[in-house]
Amino acid sequence: MKENMLDVLMYLFEHYIDSDTDNNPDQEILKSRLAGAGFALKEIDKAFDWLEDLGLQREENDIAITSAPEAMRVYSSFEIKRLNVECRGFLLFMEQAGVLSPTLRELIIDRTLALETEEIDLDKLKWVALMVLFNQKGETSSFNWIEDIVLDELSGNVH
Repeated sequence: MKENMLDVLMYLFEHYIDSDTDNNPDQEILKSRLAGAGFALKEIDKAFDWLEDLGLQREENDIAITSAPEAMRVYSSFEIKRLNVECRGFLLFMEQAGVLSPTLRELIIDRTLALETEEIDLDKLKWVALMVLFNQKGETSSFNWIEDIVLDELSGNVH
C-alpha cells in the first residue's frame, strides 16, 4: 500500500488533474483506479475530502486578506511545529516575489496543515502550493512559477 493522503493527491495531480486528456472520470472511477494503484481507501477518501475543502475555500475567498507591505505573518506555535523554517521561509520568499498574495499564503498554510502529518517539509509544501494555485482562477503565472520549481526538482534539472 502507498503511504498517505499527500501521495494520493500527488498521484491524482500527476495523472489526472494536469493531463491534457479529455478523459474526466467521475469520483467513483478515480477511487477505483487509485485503489488499483495501491492506495488505501481511507487515504483516498481523505484526499477527496481535502480537494473538496480546497474547492469550498476557493468559493469562499470573497473576503480578501489585506496587509500593508511592512506587515509580517506571525505563526502560531502549532504552525511552527508543523511547518519547518524552510517552509516558512519559502512562503515568505514567494510572497515577497509577488507570487503569493496574503490570501493565497493563508490558503496554502491551511491546506498544508490539513495533511495530517507531524512535520511538513519543503517538498510537501511546494506540492500543496502547486495544487492550491492550480485550483485558483487568475493565478496562471503563479501556478507556472511554482510548477517549474516542482517539476524541475522531479526531473533533476538545475537552472
